[in-house]
Amino acid sequence: MQLLILTGMSGSGKHTAFKIFEDFGYYCVDNLPVQLLSDFVELAWKNQKEHPLVAVGIDIRSGQSLPLLKEFLTEMEGEKKSYQIIFLDAEDEILLKRYKETRRNHPLAGEGRILSGVEQERKRLDFLRSRADYVIDTSHLLVRDLRSELRGIFIEHEEYMSLNITVLSFGFKYGIPTDADLVFDVRFLPNPYYDSKLRPLTGDDEGVREFVMRGGMGEEFLSHLESMLLFLIPHYIEEGKNQLVIAVGCTGGRHRSVAIANEIYGRLSEKKTYLLKCEHRDIGKQ
Repeated sequence: MQLLILTGMSGSGKHTAFKIFEDFGYYCVDNLPVQLLSDFVELAWKNQKEHPLVAVGIDIRSGQSLPLLKEFLTEMEGEKKSYQIIFLDAEDEILLKRYKETRRNHPLAGEGRILSGVEQERKRLDFLRSRADYVIDTSHLLVRDLRSELRGIFIEHEEYMSLNITVLSFGFKYGIPTDADLVFDVRFLPNPYYDSKLRPLTGDDEGVREFVMRGGMGEEFLSHLESMLLFLIPHYIEEGKNQLVIAVGCTGGRHRSVAIANEIYGRLSEKKTYLLKCEHRDIGKQ
């Protein structure tokens, strides 16, 4: 039997994750009292032919009994029964925004501020986060992204690397993205703007891409950049970074930066050991 313990911060998307696991064929039980967990798992193990995939939700709603989970996990390890812990997390500002949008209060906030409840929750769940097999930051994930992440880990059994990479094109005339971790200026490449036939197009069009890549300078740049990124990414993961924004800029953000961002995305997609997406911030601007 494959037993998953789904936990994490309130507002991080656990309810959505449970729906996804149900779609994957898991038998899901949410908010089971910790005192009943041992009996439930024993029963599930006896009936694993009927339910070989089981996901159990345990989080801050367990209240004062949550610390008992430590004893349960120790017992499981002593009996050599395997389990995996998935911890969903998100940035404090994102959690605050989600609570305000739903007009719900944090379970630990009481009549106080939501952020004080988030801080308390982090402390109480720290022992679970430190023991988690997978920590997934949902701060900037859409539902389809979370589904793709979970499918890759538990259905397709891909190697999991806790890093969400966004390749982002932009125009310097509109400002450098504030959340960029790495910024690359590609204004040295041939500019399609000065070709009247290519000017109305974007870097998504093949003619623009060919224009940007002509002469071999673009290919040489991408080769060096790919080597550097493949060197940096494992070190970022080792350091604990879970979000990486690679920003590529040209003057207006429609031609060169879009074409190069697409190329970077394509090359990194071949590795497919992390969640990857490509966005073009200024492609629709004139």
